[in-house]
Amino acid sequence: MRLNSLLALLRPALPLILGLSLGCSLSLLRVSWVQGEGEDPCVEAVGDLGGPQNLDSRIRLDHSDEDFKPRIVPYYRDPNKPYKKVLRTRYIQTELGSRERLLVAVLTSRATLSTLAVAVNRTVAHHFPRLLYFTGQRGPRAPAGMQVVSHGDERPAWLMSETLRHLHTHFGADYDWFFIMQDDTYVQAPRLAALAGHLSINQDLYLGRAEEFIGAGEQARYCHGGFGYLLSRSLLLRLRPYLDGCRGDILSARPDEWLGRCLIDSLGIGCVSQHQGQQYRSFELAKNRDPEKEESSAFLSAFTVHPVPEGGLMYRLHQRFSALELERAYNEIEQLQAQIRNLTMLTPEGEAGLSWPIGLPAPFTPHSRFEVLGWDYFTEQHTFSCADGAPKCPLQGASKADVGDAVETALEQLNRRYQPRLRFQKQRLLNGYRRFDPARGMEYTLDLLLEAVTQRGHRRALALRVSLLRLLSRVEILPMPYVTEATRVQLVLPLLVAEAAAAPAFLEAFAASVLEPREHALLTLLLVYGHRDGGRGAPDPFLGVKAAAAELERRYPGTRLAWLAVRAEAPSQVRLMDVVSKKHPVDTLFFLTTVWTRPGTEVLNRCRMNAISGWQAFFPVHFQEFNPTLSPPRSPPGPLGAGPDPPSPPGGDPSRGASVGGRFDRQASAEGCFYNADYLAARARLAGELAGQEEEEALEGLEVMDVFLRFSGLHLFRAVEPGLVQKFSVRDCSPRLSEELYHRCRLSNLEGLGGRAQLAMALFEQEQANST
Repeated sequence: MRLNSLLALLRPALPLILGLSLGCSLSLLRVSWVQGEGEDPCVEAVGDLGGPQNLDSRIRLDHSDEDFKPRIVPYYRDPNKPYKKVLRTRYIQTELGSRERLLVAVLTSRATLSTLAVAVNRTVAHHFPRLLYFTGQRGPRAPAGMQVVSHGDERPAWLMSETLRHLHTHFGADYDWFFIMQDDTYVQAPRLAALAGHLSINQDLYLGRAEEFIGAGEQARYCHGGFGYLLSRSLLLRLRPYLDGCRGDILSARPDEWLGRCLIDSLGIGCVSQHQGQQYRSFELAKNRDPEKEESSAFLSAFTVHPVPEGGLMYRLHQRFSALELERAYNEIEQLQAQIRNLTMLTPEGEAGLSWPIGLPAPFTPHSRFEVLGWDYFTEQHTFSCADGAPKCPLQGASKADVGDAVETALEQLNRRYQPRLRFQKQRLLNGYRRFDPARGMEYTLDLLLEAVTQRGHRRALALRVSLLRLLSRVEILPMPYVTEATRVQLVLPLLVAEAAAAPAFLEAFAASVLEPREHALLTLLLVYGHRDGGRGAPDPFLGVKAAAAELERRYPGTRLAWLAVRAEAPSQVRLMDVVSKKHPVDTLFFLTTVWTRPGTEVLNRCRMNAISGWQAFFPVHFQEFNPTLSPPRSPPGPLGAGPDPPSPPGGDPSRGASVGGRFDRQASAEGCFYNADYLAARARLAGELAGQEEEEALEGLEVMDVFLRFSGLHLFRAVEPGLVQKFSVRDCSPRLSEELYHRCRLSNLEGLGGRAQLAMALFEQEQANST
């Protein structure tokens, strides 16, 4: 009885007792295993080699005594030496010494340069970073968009030797692989690039379609030039010293055989068709064979096809292989979408977590009302989101083509899904909506009125809503001319008599941001006198400006602040720039500024990077502060805010306390960065199109930005510049300006008074004061 009572009391704790017992037993068993492993004879043998040492010391026996240890080298600059600005390369790839993967060299001739070589360029040039064409002699004009190198001799050995010499001299340090081919060879560019990406670069490799020399052994092989071959950079570097000897000792009528014999005789390296599990696959196209009917596995998997005797056949091959690649890509997409669909079912969200289209990022989710992406409404004839702010404007140009393509694609997809049971015909577009999602692309929602036709001929009108997405394509870097941050900037400051009082503040800011850090920039003051200013017996209105400039020259030895005096009653910005332009070389980079501008280091660097000689002019949009009377300085917002405030100056420091709101002044275009040569070219074109009195009248109503916009073929880059912050000022709008410039000047002054909230409050307070 007592035993049963005891068991009844212990029964709830019985699992706990059993678990503790089992855990202790396993722990003791593990300790015995660990002690047994410590008696491993292999460990004892290592310990005997180094004496009685611990495990860490035995591990160090496998390494050299000189281990790599980090060492911090403190930065020290000798204050006695002049400060020298460190110039960084434009790309980190240049600084790290990285190389491009593949360069393609095409051996062509004068007879086929404008036919086969052009066909090669059109089919593969956009796949490779660099494509060169080598010929013995070329015609008077090379085809557009092709980089042709002429050696001056048509002999095969000479052509091959000079080609290898050119590749070594100009590109030996920039590329890992060199692919040499003939112009009668079609290359499947994506497969060749993938092959080069799978091969290790630290080896001597001669890869292609291996052919045997006549009368030679099996080990002596050369790569057939018609099917192309790969040369590694290390092999090219080793071969360079033997090129002259091979050209004099080896006689061959074919350049590929000459190269193969040179490699075997000098380096003992022959051609291989397979390396590191990668097979070089090629296909020999029979005469009069239609590539559309070729279905062999060798053709479908080939990297190169040879011979291709005419350009039309080259384009047909490219069309066939492009279709094969597109079909393979679609199949891979379907497989990946099926995998994503199956895996999504196992997630906690289930089918609800599946985005459309499958595999693409979900639509952008706004976190506030300011991030909501709006939809643009359109019909087949009109759009209701116009660039000029109008409520309705005709749908035309690229926008109309975009809408038409979206409607046709929707109809095509519907017929593909429901045929042969139903066939749809478009009657009209009822409603259309589209918006651009930066993470996905252009989204469309279309309400279509369709006519559905069954297999038996029955017809019925249907209204369907469809959603489409035009995906963002592959992001590519646009080719731009090379620019550096080492270019000297010539600042030009036109000063009117009314602006003379503000000039000393500009000069002090210029000294702090440019002269103190020794920026590579100069300043020219353009003093504009009126007809009655500075005459005999009259005081010089710019006397204080000249004194401030002389003080800066004394304070910073070696600094030269030049100034030019111009007399004009109603100065035009273009006329003033004409005066400065004649005083400087054509390669001068001008930064046209105003007395209210405060250019700093970042602004000057962006001026250097965005103004490109012969390519682009840069006109930044400055940030204009509001009138402090209507928009008083405000402190940084606390934990509780009373609502949205006008935007603060960009790049401001919150620790500085109060700040004044403002906005980017899109109406003003007084600041600009451009090269003197580009300005002179635009100015000459203006003088050629407008002559005499017409030119004089045009100059009164034009600014420098308008000259570039109307009389130059350069790109005009206009963007907000957060580094240009101007204090509030009222611009002097001359009545002699053109109607457009006068309107822009007045609008800039009005918009610069304050934000809508500040103007409404001022108007309300004024009405309250008048009512009382």
